[in-house]
Amino acid sequence: MSKTPHSVLTEERESPAKPRKRLFEAGEMKLLVLHFIAQAPKYSYDIIKDVAALVGGDYKPSTGTICPTINYLEEQQYTQVVMSADERKQYHITGKGREHLKDSQETLQKVLSRFETRRRIQKDERYIDIHNSMENLKVSLRFKLQNELRPEQLSDIAAQIEQAANNIRQL
Repeated sequence: MSKTPHSVLTEERESPAKPRKRLFEAGEMKLLVLHFIAQAPKYSYDIIKDVAALVGGDYKPSTGTICPTINYLEEQQYTQVVMSADERKQYHITGKGREHLKDSQETLQKVLSRFETRRRIQKDERYIDIHNSMENLKVSLRFKLQNELRPEQLSDIAAQIEQAANNIRQL
């Protein structure tokens, strides 16, 4: 039985094995972790929960992501470790860390805003059609790009996406 393009697209979208996306640009995770520590002293598990809640969806950073980030912040003297009564490491921001965070406010606000928008699109019922359309576009592109495309096809696809972006900006 041959599959129609629609059934292939639906099957791919529902498949648990999705390609990984880059959620953070260079330095953004470090800035977010410092931001969360600045709000209140944190254990590494608390930081993982804070980042997961901010990003939304199924994203949860691993300890392999968070621990090197925390270590970097400590090496830069942006944070310091305080051992709790039960011998757990709790991370506190330093004066140097507060200064760095203050100097990076513009970047931090852009990151926070980006994830707030992402979370809103994922969770708010009013945006369900937009969310579904964005997912359909991604799946359609992945499906198309599985085959070798001629240069003019690539140009046509890019032009159509750019036209859609322009149309949305003009709304």
